[in-house]
Amino acid sequence: MGKAASLEAKLNEVGDVVTMLRNQQVGPNVYPGVPAEFSNWRSEQRAWANTCVLFNQSYHMAELMVEGPGALEFLNGLGINSFKGFVPDRAKQFVPVSHDGYVIGDVILFYLADQKFNLVGRAPTLNWLMFHAEGRGDVKVTYDERTAARPDPGNRRHYRFQVQGPNAAKVIADATGAPAPDLKFFHMCWMTIGGKRVHALRHGMAGQPGYELMGPWEDCDAVHSALVEAGRAHGMALVGGRTYSSNTLESGWIPSPLPAIYTGEAMKPYREWLTVNHYEARASIGGSYVPESIEGYYLSPWDLGYGLFVKFDHEFIGRGALEKMAQGPHRKKVTLALDSASVTDAIYGQFEKTGLRPKYIEFPSAVYAMHPFDRVEVEGALVGLSTWIGYSANEGRMLSLAMVDEALAVPGTEVDLVWGEPDGGTSKPTVEPHRQVKIRAVVSPAPYSEVARTIYADSWRTKAISGNSDAA
Repeated sequence: MGKAASLEAKLNEVGDVVTMLRNQQVGPNVYPGVPAEFSNWRSEQRAWANTCVLFNQSYHMAELMVEGPGALEFLNGLGINSFKGFVPDRAKQFVPVSHDGYVIGDVILFYLADQKFNLVGRAPTLNWLMFHAEGRGDVKVTYDERTAARPDPGNRRHYRFQVQGPNAAKVIADATGAPAPDLKFFHMCWMTIGGKRVHALRHGMAGQPGYELMGPWEDCDAVHSALVEAGRAHGMALVGGRTYSSNTLESGWIPSPLPAIYTGEAMKPYREWLTVNHYEARASIGGSYVPESIEGYYLSPWDLGYGLFVKFDHEFIGRGALEKMAQGPHRKKVTLALDSASVTDAIYGQFEKTGLRPKYIEFPSAVYAMHPFDRVEVEGALVGLSTWIGYSANEGRMLSLAMVDEALAVPGTEVDLVWGEPDGGTSKPTVEPHRQVKIRAVVSPAPYSEVARTIYADSWRTKAISGNSDAA
């Protein structure tokens, strides 16, 4: 069977890339392998703030093993991050950019052992790495597709769990029979759980400290059972797919940059390598923001809060473009705290008997496409983009992760979020005929959660500024 048609051929055929991606027949990313809710999403959200949660991340992310004597040099040449001081049993958020300096994606990079790396996250970054690995004799890459896109959904290379929340250390101590390791942020160690050897990363999600645990797929059930048993005494809640998609609202990580690969002559060989079956050809865009060209969706590292990661101490694809971009101006990542009365008005519109109603707002995550982009305005003028929206039971607010012009990124600034798509909506199956409404919002810090700002983000920021590349 021959190779499927290329993404480049498809783009040439459709012409208007924006219209194609906005009308893809697919909604947001799914979180398979776990129930939508184990109890209810409100209690599951509250558990990561008050007691502890167990996230099962074994199904929804793709991963790539990169091995060989050239692996470190290979990765160093594709990421904006510094690799100085990067050694085994460390991890970092790895961010590659296009030749023009716009983000292709971001993943977590685990330095497992000498000449052995594991990258975990959405597919675009991993596809970019596989493209550049072709023809290299000093690098071996092995791809493991996410469950929803593979023919054998019950067979992954690794399991992946996260234990997060105030009681995380107590759960780990009971599960291992030893005090929880006092690791620095994004440092790793080994522990034994359920009689199995487990690789553990000091991490944090939803603004809470915790551990990410990984190991071979065949050990999944034994480790999971031991964690569940250890968590009983500490109020640990299992988290379902419905809840999981909302955890980023409090920690401030934007999970949805559109890969900046659809235009540019330098990117053409890559588009010719990608096929119509790859993520990039099937991604969907939603929201009220509709630029004149696809480049309007491209994001810089500064848009996503990754400016501190950009280090010019090595050669990498996109360096020249970023050196020019570094001078600014830059949009700044913020949280938008949506006005509760304004949100309620939009919800109340669902009870109108005639005419188009406002776009339905789902709880807890209101995201309805793989890559959401909503307009953020002041007096009708575009001042930023909202990219992720949902409800936090811990904050009692509807929140949105956004990027706004730097002059407006001051907490307390009042803006409007335009909710719903223009012209009655696109043909995505998650979009019903509707009318746009404006929802008032106040610019707030990102992360929004005070715990995330003081424990998670500050640790991340300090390491990046000091040149310690564990987090950068």
